[in-house]
Amino acid sequence: MASRRKPEIGELDREEQGRLARDIVTRQLAMMDRSRAQLERTLVRKGMPEDVIDEVLSRYEEIGLIDDEHFAEVLTRTRFTQKRASRRAIAAELEQKGVDREIIERVITQIDPDSEFQAAVELASKKLRAGGGNPETLNRRTYALLARRGFSSGMCSSALRQAREQVELELD
Repeated sequence: MASRRKPEIGELDREEQGRLARDIVTRQLAMMDRSRAQLERTLVRKGMPEDVIDEVLSRYEEIGLIDDEHFAEVLTRTRFTQKRASRRAIAAELEQKGVDREIIERVITQIDPDSEFQAAVELASKKLRAGGGNPETLNRRTYALLARRGFSSGMCSSALRQAREQVELELD
């Protein structure tokens, strides 16, 4: 019995390529929201022709299944509220996901500097309360945590100072 091989994308007619591209995009979006650029990269990796990619993704944008602005707003809100990531870290993630710079600037402004600083203080306070051992080591680790989340060095220092004061007051 001869084994049946799966046809290459180039061997499929345009209609079959379109159907396959739609299936891929639908499966990707069923798992999680994605930017147009992420979906385009996936289709390119699968060997889909450029004209089919553009047609399918444009249609999905028309019907609202792909919306980079909405994607950026949701990701920004989630990363800020759940992970306490800085505006800079969120902007870098959105850029990596292929979101347009103009959209990134618009959604990042939803996070005001005071809220960002407060998030850094809360994150530092949590780390300080959970830590133990050498206070200097704990301070360095807390500062490093804030830096990894994308906070500027000045904000890391200020947030760490305020968090230490809060934790000390709680202990007294």
